[in-house]
Amino acid sequence: MKHLYPIQTKVNREQREHSLHQRARLIWFTGLSGSGKSTLAVQLEAVLHQMGHKTYLLDGDNIRMGLNRDLNFTEEGRIENIRRIGEVSKLFLDAGIIVLSAFISPFKADRENVKQIVGEENYIEVFADAPLEVCEQRDVKGLYKKARAGEVKNFTGIDSPYEIPDNPDITILTHETSIDKSIELLIDFIESKIKY
Repeated sequence: MKHLYPIQTKVNREQREHSLHQRARLIWFTGLSGSGKSTLAVQLEAVLHQMGHKTYLLDGDNIRMGLNRDLNFTEEGRIENIRRIGEVSKLFLDAGIIVLSAFISPFKADRENVKQIVGEENYIEVFADAPLEVCEQRDVKGLYKKARAGEVKNFTGIDSPYEIPDNPDITILTHETSIDKSIELLIDFIESKIKY
């Protein structure tokens, strides 16, 4: 590491944000599998795009199929998965982009690490909160059923813990709140933070 010398570019984040007319932020969705993270992130990105914002959505399965395909689902693999996402998000923020990341990210320490990587002022934590039984009922991928049968190991909520955020910036009770109302709540919360 001591022989690495990062280059200094002639264009900085502030200049990129100015040209894009927005403040780059990382909107980090966390919650159990089936809690509605990806649904919220996809819909929020569509609304932000309609509003003229430049965004990029990072989602768990997409990242696992490419950038992080070498990682397993052990605790160590999950920690490294989230660390890499934090570093990728930091690059997007430097480019002036609003990043939406939808990952279970079950461990508080990992979410805190991402916050430190990108800077606390750039991090907005959204807790997609739904009871385990609701998430299991929504189980479109059939993962809970496989985990209960022992076919999938280290599955969050079954044989691996999910640590509920202590102080998320915003909590969406996805089993009680419509998608339209959820997006309205999210826009109300983040609009002032991304306004240039």
